[in-house]
Amino acid sequence: MRILITGVGGFVGGHLATYLLDNDPLIEIHGTTLNLEQKVGDSRIRVHALDLRDEQAVRQLIEDVEPDHIYHLAAQSSPRRSFVIPWETLENNIRAQLNLILACIHSNLTPRLLIVSSAEIYGPVAPDQQPIHEDLPLRPTNPYGVSKVTQDMLALQYYLSHKLPILRVRPFNHIGTGQSEGFVATDFAKQIARIEAGLQAPVMVVGNLGAERDFTDVRDMVRAYGLIMTQGHSGAVYNVASGETHSIRELLDTLLRHSTMPIEVQVDPARMMPIDVPIIRGDSSKLRAATGWQPTIPFEQTLRDVLDDWRVRVREQR
Repeated sequence: MRILITGVGGFVGGHLATYLLDNDPLIEIHGTTLNLEQKVGDSRIRVHALDLRDEQAVRQLIEDVEPDHIYHLAAQSSPRRSFVIPWETLENNIRAQLNLILACIHSNLTPRLLIVSSAEIYGPVAPDQQPIHEDLPLRPTNPYGVSKVTQDMLALQYYLSHKLPILRVRPFNHIGTGQSEGFVATDFAKQIARIEAGLQAPVMVVGNLGAERDFTDVRDMVRAYGLIMTQGHSGAVYNVASGETHSIRELLDTLLRHSTMPIEVQVDPARMMPIDVPIIRGDSSKLRAATGWQPTIPFEQTLRDVLDDWRVRVREQR
């Protein structure tokens, strides 16, 4: 079994590779990174450095690897950053996926292909329509969400037009160790770790604390991806969500409870999103019916792990 993970050097890619190898050490995992400077923690992964926007390079990759399964994770994944680099976000996320699909068609290969969309595509949803299910209208509120709508629909189109065994997932917020900066849990945890290390004054700068989100530990998320790949139905789309919400204030308060120092909190209006959806809660009953998946890692445990991870990262950066 040959598996290709695009973006294997990223937050989710590393956790996914670990999960797959832990469950079947005999599989052969290939992964893409944008360059060789991106570190991949597991020496068992065969790393290919390339720009997925390069059609010829992607075609050569698919011909060389001949994967049985492809997990397409590589993307510009920050909604906030997408307002700063809208065209780069659209080009990166759409062209990379299209190149993968066209390379499979050119090589006469039909690997099962998991396309990662996002819950951002639903946009603002009224309370009486939550939890959010897969049939709701798509109303993205940022360029990242628009790119993910396009990825989602491209996947459906090539399933319908070419009968490719493509599966789509719409993950809700996921957090965990190794996540890059620019996301709420890791940004808070980094500030706390720096304060504890004496590298920052005991003041935390935050944005909107009132928003409520559906958080899933990344380890539960990649387990869902693996189950969808093996048990999901081609052409189908699945939400991946815990079904529970936590406010950003609750997330912050939980992290602060585990801090070794008293910390003052200050709200910075510059950290507010141009459009911020008040509450997002996902319905993953379709996924659970198809695979039996359930989240297993408690919210507080995830946050403790994130904070401990940042304590280590801060020490290593000193």
